[in-house]
Amino acid sequence: MNKKQAGIILALLALIVCAGVMATKVNGNIDELAIGNLDTGKNTLSLGKEKKEKEVAESDYFYESRTIRDQRTSETVQTLKTLMSEKDISKEEKDSISKKHTDLALNQDNENRIEIALKGKGFEDVLCLIEGDKARIIVKTKEELTEKQRKQIQEVVMSVSKIKNVEIDTKQ
Repeated sequence: MNKKQAGIILALLALIVCAGVMATKVNGNIDELAIGNLDTGKNTLSLGKEKKEKEVAESDYFYESRTIRDQRTSETVQTLKTLMSEKDISKEEKDSISKKHTDLALNQDNENRIEIALKGKGFEDVLCLIEGDKARIIVKTKEELTEKQRKQIQEVVMSVSKIKNVEIDTKQ
């Protein structure tokens, strides 16, 4: 390899590094770019970060709770499928596992349908947890729920899942 080829390779390598740095700056998190003015020690970009963090923390509760619920359901379904595939279990046990699997899938579907229906009724965010013959509804609201809203939630739960025992909580 001669000097000309080495120079071309080094120039191309430098261009690749520059392209990577530029892509990181363009696609990276904007908070990382707001380093601030080094001369004055003040930020050159104000993002209202304190307010954003509070809003994210509030909405994260519902997101994280849904994620945890869905992960647990997936793990349980996988465990049930593993048990069903075993050869040394009796027909009664297989029927019992199959019923649990069906109930779990039905509960998951009902939870999703209740959440969608309540969001459609004007609630900002809703989390539904069905455990046996009890439904727990967590509603995102800044104010206390009115009796009309509570009745509306119970009617939706009853119509979708036929569960009468409904516990309603609020979360800001």
